[in-house]
Amino acid sequence: MNSVSDIQNYFENFNYAGLLVSVGLILLKLLLIFCIYFIIKKISVVFISKLFETYTKKHAISSGRAYTLESLTKNILSYLLIFILAVTVLQTFGIDATAILAGAGIVGLAVGFGAQGLVSDIVTGFFLLLEKQLDVGDSITTSTFSGTVEQVGLRTTQLRSADGTLHFIPNREIKTLSNHSRGDMQALVDVIISNDNNIPQVLQTFQEECDKIREESNVITDGPNVIGIQSFASTSLTIRIITKTLNNEQWGIERLIRQRMQETIDQKEIKLPSPATLALEKGTK
Repeated sequence: MNSVSDIQNYFENFNYAGLLVSVGLILLKLLLIFCIYFIIKKISVVFISKLFETYTKKHAISSGRAYTLESLTKNILSYLLIFILAVTVLQTFGIDATAILAGAGIVGLAVGFGAQGLVSDIVTGFFLLLEKQLDVGDSITTSTFSGTVEQVGLRTTQLRSADGTLHFIPNREIKTLSNHSRGDMQALVDVIISNDNNIPQVLQTFQEECDKIREESNVITDGPNVIGIQSFASTSLTIRIITKTLNNEQWGIERLIRQRMQETIDQKEIKLPSPATLALEKGTK
């Protein structure tokens, strides 16, 4: 009976008003914390969007690169705000977050050691995008791979080689990168003829044909120019032609110049060294 009486006395003397006030204060604090969280998140997201919009216009960044960087920045911000929110809520309930943070730090350290490659991929991918080292459609060479970039992600870069093979390259493996699609590209053609020709006349004839190519093509930005004799041997010499073209147009122009030079050689009856002579000269080098 005493236990029943004690329970009755406990409930009769319980400070319900104090409980309601404590619960109300906690709920009010939580409401205030979540309101502040959503306000800060909304303001930060708008600020990041405006920042990337301005940066994209000033630095002519592609929409794909800007979207990827913007999404990454927003995700990092969201994780950071959620972490701060969780710690604040725990402290509101009187829970010491120090021990939890220490445990989370140990777990994070263990996961970090196991995910070093993933973290390295993401960091490298971020700077590849930020520094505009490559973009979709660029022709690049990295390590033993060459081809056209099809997709740039935070973890991998997809590269399509000339034979159609699609390579998935982890970003951390991109140590050196050569981008062949920045600015005007150079096309170079060497024409081997016999030294038993009127060389000044041949050079003039080649230049006249190059001038015709320049008038017919809208992808050539400079040249083509016959720069002269690049090298010579006992019975032959090499004439070099150089021109500059728009991105990824150099190979087509090189093929066109070779075709037109061959047609000019046939029309003007320019003498060529015999195959046997060429083979002999190569063998003596």
